[in-house]
Amino acid sequence: MGVLRWRSRLDDEIAQASSQPIGKLDLEILIALRMALYQVRWLSRVPQRAAVNESVELVKRARKRSAASFVNAVLRKLAQAPIGRTPQQEMDSPRALASAYAHPLWLVERWIGAYGLAAAKNICEHNQTIPDTAIRLRTAIAEEDLARAGINLQPGYLLTSARRVIAGDVTKTEAFRQGEIIIQDEASQLVATLVGNGHRILDCCAAPGGKTLLLADHNPASSITAIDLHPHRARLLRKLLDRAKPTAHIQVVAGDARRLPLAVPFDAVLADVPCSGTGTLARNPDIKWRLTPEDLRELQERQNVILASALAQLAPKGRLVYSTCSLEKEENEDLIHHVLDGNPDFRLVDCRVELELLQAARELAWPDPSSLVNGPYLRTIPGVHPCDGFFAAILERNS
Repeated sequence: MGVLRWRSRLDDEIAQASSQPIGKLDLEILIALRMALYQVRWLSRVPQRAAVNESVELVKRARKRSAASFVNAVLRKLAQAPIGRTPQQEMDSPRALASAYAHPLWLVERWIGAYGLAAAKNICEHNQTIPDTAIRLRTAIAEEDLARAGINLQPGYLLTSARRVIAGDVTKTEAFRQGEIIIQDEASQLVATLVGNGHRILDCCAAPGGKTLLLADHNPASSITAIDLHPHRARLLRKLLDRAKPTAHIQVVAGDARRLPLAVPFDAVLADVPCSGTGTLARNPDIKWRLTPEDLRELQERQNVILASALAQLAPKGRLVYSTCSLEKEENEDLIHHVLDGNPDFRLVDCRVELELLQAARELAWPDPSSLVNGPYLRTIPGVHPCDGFFAAILERNS
């Protein structure tokens, strides 16, 4: 994870010390160099000598024995070089931020344009840290069970039912095995909470199931249909539900949300669509190295079809929550504007009003609901808010 977070910084240093262009190095050699340099620069448990020697051995085991002396020379040169740091006062441009925090320049430029320089810096800084583990308590005794298991918890930032894990491994506890708790980012929990109540509920892109289970817990007497495109992910969802044993009736379907195989309308729909995931780079740093601007256009096309299909399933006066874990406007505001433009059948609900209702019901712990919205939309920003970056829009069918 460290290598993935800091890959461009590592590559810049390797390029300066290498006698060969970095683009011509075999991938196994480059990975070994990155791993060793990350240990030398960011970790203290492994002595430099051991980090260098182990990476040389990795190269040999990868059948690149002829490159062993090259790797050894590059790493010893890097180990002796001073650590470069960009002064804080010089981080006032997209290029400086991208270089200092190891992010693609095009992403940093987008975030500065959308959120401002200070917020973009907060996003980049947050993405280079290990994020908190958040959980949702499903039962009244779950917290007591975790305390007895030696798990140190603190209250959640956004929701009263959330906790942050300060110390301990919750996956080794009986509470986790019995489904009394769910590991889930607080912004993800909040998005599912906005769906509200209904007798018939549809979760369009349901796996791995954290939001589906929250919908079931909030609607114990309802009928829920949970759809996911991939059969193996649908099986994982069913496995989670079997462990958690919700009281709501949940039907798991392997199907395409772009062509929903359903004929009965739903009171409430969640369309948490596949997206770029740029709001989750602290957990998934590989995304920033493989994502391209062209991907955003392709994702928007798919998201548009899923949203149109989901809206067609909505009953009169029904509510749909559209959400992504993306920071990019093409997948969020732009898409909603496109769908609503000239369409009188649906109206946009102000998320700030919904958050204030959650606050009055003592479900929302965050003291300032207005700071979680951008216009009528929910918008959490990693590094600005203590969670992943999520977007949500609430749409209601007029009649």
